[in-house]
Amino acid sequence: MAAARRLKLAHILVVLLASGLALLAWTQTWVNAVVAQSGTARQSLEVTGATASPALTALAMAGIALAGALTIAGPVIRVILGLLEVLLGFSVFLAAFLAVGDPAAASAGAITKVTGVSGKESVLDGVVSAALTPWPYLALLAGVLMAAIGVSLLVTARRWPGPTTRYQAVRFAPAGSPGVTDAAALGDDADTEHDAVDDWDGLSRGEDPTAQR
Repeated sequence: MAAARRLKLAHILVVLLASGLALLAWTQTWVNAVVAQSGTARQSLEVTGATASPALTALAMAGIALAGALTIAGPVIRVILGLLEVLLGFSVFLAAFLAVGDPAAASAGAITKVTGVSGKESVLDGVVSAALTPWPYLALLAGVLMAAIGVSLLVTARRWPGPTTRYQAVRFAPAGSPGVTDAAALGDDADTEHDAVDDWDGLSRGEDPTAQR
């Protein structure tokens, strides 16, 4: 049981780690671009992952939410979450790969914002250079790690310990059982005490309690 708990904890931590790496990479500079439109001086731009790969943040946050769901999921739900984690990993990898494959195109949004030039061909014509930083490669690694831990989830889902019940269910004992007898006895004692109080109050008012029985 202890080994199963460690296995569960390790998988959840790796899911969190991979998602955190993707989110960290998204916040950093991915491309250092130099732009020179006709009639203007060269401009240097730092293009972050938010511009180069805007979908990455939603994918990373989904991975973090998935880690939370794993803490309470049963065997069947773990399999579904494992498939979802594989899909998230593939999506993160693809989002980063597109930016790595064409850094100039990934910088188009930032270039348009600075220069006011729109249209893919017009924007790309003004790009003098577009150098990648290590951060998009970290996003690629995060995608691979997410997909790999998703596969591991599928393989080991049945070996995890199940969710524990924090409270025990109420047990109804049949009539005549010791628990019920004790409860009835307590109820009789309470009624007897209540009658004694009423009798005492009646005597205080000058009433005969035996006349009421």
